[in-house]
Amino acid sequence: MMQSRPTYHHGDLPATLVRAAIELLDTDGAEADVSLRAVARKAGVSTGAPYRHFEDRNALLSAVAAVGYRELAALLQSAHPGPESVADLADIAVAYVQFAITRPGLFRVMFAGVCDTSNPERVDAVEAIDNYLRDIIKRGTATETPEVVATGAWALVHGLAFLFLDGKLDATDRDQVDSHVRAVVTATLGLSH
Repeated sequence: MMQSRPTYHHGDLPATLVRAAIELLDTDGAEADVSLRAVARKAGVSTGAPYRHFEDRNALLSAVAAVGYRELAALLQSAHPGPESVADLADIAVAYVQFAITRPGLFRVMFAGVCDTSNPERVDAVEAIDNYLRDIIKRGTATETPEVVATGAWALVHGLAFLFLDGKLDATDRDQVDSHVRAVVTATLGLSH
């Protein structure tokens, strides 16, 4: 007997489609098929249903990226609830890099050029992370240019994340990754390790 696949009957279809896309990314990584058709299949809806809520694949990916940014922001805040030093920033940097390594598909979508950079949810989510980093820099370093240092710190940690993702640095041992990220962050920001 053939089993029927679950069908979608009620609720918040846009959120369901975003969750389905994230599940595909978490399962298959950067190789995931996140076409509107594949996401509809995963969500158990008709292939035309996503078009009622998302103009195209890029609109869906922008919504996925916004969720990813919110999840990343929550993870960073939980890595160190009250950061006040560069050592605390290193804890947050480790969480950022580990997010990238454990959720590479979602991480790549978050920073892909296909997303609508003017999507209000995505803009708000990016701004929240930027403000969070700037606040840490203001409290944890002696600088008169926290915006510049925050951008540099983000660039540093983001670059490390992609070096691990792209296999330029070895990501197979979590403890080694954590140690490497901490060493680079503290050395770059002028602290002894």
